[in-house]
Amino acid sequence: GSGDASRAVADWRLAVWTLCSVLLPVLITAWCSFQRSRRQLLIRDIFRKSKHDWHYTDLFGQPSYCCVCAQHILRGAFCGCCGLRVSERCLKKADQRFLCKEIMMRGSGGAPSSMPHHWIRGNVPLCSCCMVCKQQCGTQPKLCDYRCVWCQYTVHDECMVDCLRTEDCTFGEFKDLIIPPYYLSTINQMRKEKRTSYEKVVPYCRKHWMPVIVLANTRSGNNMGETLLGEFKMLLNPVQVFDLSKIAPAKALQLCTLLPCNTVRVLVCGGDGTVGWVLDAIDEMKIKGQERYIPQVAILPLGTGNDLSNTLGWGAGYAGEVPVEQILRNVMEADGIKLDRWKVQVTNKGYYNLRKPKVFTMNNYFSIGPDALMALNFHAHREKTPSLFSSRIINKAVYFFYGTKDCLVQECKDLNKKVELELDGERIELPNLEGIIVLNIGYWGGGCRLWEGMGDEPYPLARHDDGLLEVVGVHGSFHCAQIQVKLANPVRLGQAHTVRLILKSSKMPMQVDGEPWAQGPCTVTITHKTHALMLYHSGEQTDDDASSLSE
Repeated sequence: GSGDASRAVADWRLAVWTLCSVLLPVLITAWCSFQRSRRQLLIRDIFRKSKHDWHYTDLFGQPSYCCVCAQHILRGAFCGCCGLRVSERCLKKADQRFLCKEIMMRGSGGAPSSMPHHWIRGNVPLCSCCMVCKQQCGTQPKLCDYRCVWCQYTVHDECMVDCLRTEDCTFGEFKDLIIPPYYLSTINQMRKEKRTSYEKVVPYCRKHWMPVIVLANTRSGNNMGETLLGEFKMLLNPVQVFDLSKIAPAKALQLCTLLPCNTVRVLVCGGDGTVGWVLDAIDEMKIKGQERYIPQVAILPLGTGNDLSNTLGWGAGYAGEVPVEQILRNVMEADGIKLDRWKVQVTNKGYYNLRKPKVFTMNNYFSIGPDALMALNFHAHREKTPSLFSSRIINKAVYFFYGTKDCLVQECKDLNKKVELELDGERIELPNLEGIIVLNIGYWGGGCRLWEGMGDEPYPLARHDDGLLEVVGVHGSFHCAQIQVKLANPVRLGQAHTVRLILKSSKMPMQVDGEPWAQGPCTVTITHKTHALMLYHSGEQTDDDASSLSE
């Protein structure tokens, strides 16, 4: 009997220990999970209420030290405006202790025309030099040395003297691009007093001041826009940097009305579509009577097929290979140039068509035929599976697939029988064609100079500011591919101030600046709309990969 009792006790103990060994890890995991979610809620709450632009990272890109406890940290939070880095547990202290970059100076009475440096200790950029002794900073493996968040100058701990703490900040290399906080506070005060004569306000009255406004589309180019936003906020006043996924260009451009006339430069970070969106907003400013505040536009191309930015010397696509500082230098040195913008009106055929004609604004090109069909197929598949189309190489491969598929199907056959073309009112006899392309700019199809072709024939020069359109024909998508690798010339149909195209029968693919659609019988009229003020960078334009290989 006693043996059975002791066996029962042993079994009971075993059951308890088994239960404990199962329940304990579950309870510990649940407790840790609860604590983590509670901690994340607290962090999110600090992020939401803070004046800092906090972001969380699981791994810093360079050796980093917490600005509060000075410990080495691998992960934590960093401010996208002033560059503070902090461990998770010190976040609340850092948020209360350190001020971020001020967009406007807080009321100090009068109209200030200068401000002291804003020093932040530690985590200085690698390869930076001390402004006092000219030796390298940030070389010791600890929280050391100072950086000013405005002029980006760095100083050793031992070189930091009291006079540097109170010395006026010069705003460094980009002083001609930065909108100083004291300028905005003075303008704000003047507006309250209903005064609009800003001419005597510093730096409005300074000769070479050309403030820049950065408009970034964070949805363009594989999230490159998100990274650029932070880098520009670090170098400029955060009030100058706008995320176009959160604020429309028309609203962002109202900042121009507080700045000197004819001096503002806008840097658009995005694809040709984003540039078109910003240029439309600038046209709205003209309608509102704000013509004297219109800025000049520079481009930082993100994503694929940026023919407009390529034409204006800004390259076909940015992937982080050039430092942001160099981009700002390029914007400062760029020359002003005009870009023709065109009105494309599509009027459907038939007397009983009561719908309004479709009206588009064209910066790059209009086409009917194989390249519009490729764009239409590409567009339809990108709508279905957008995640697949984040890579430039995949995009080009899909385009190639639709191009070769079209060679076999010949969906755009006998275009010359379906279409009538008029250039400046004169009917053009069309040869046997599958496509017609109307060009405003030099580049087409992701880096190909279409009008020049192989460059072996005499032809009038194509310009984007002469009020003329270049009209060419192609024999099919295989002919398009041959032109892209400089093995063939297009069929040059002529240059004109006004282009009229009548689609007599059947449905055909059309596109304006990469926006494709299928179009039934109609009349397409292209007339000059306006000029846009652009900035031309005299850096090298880049041909498509295939073109450079053939060279």
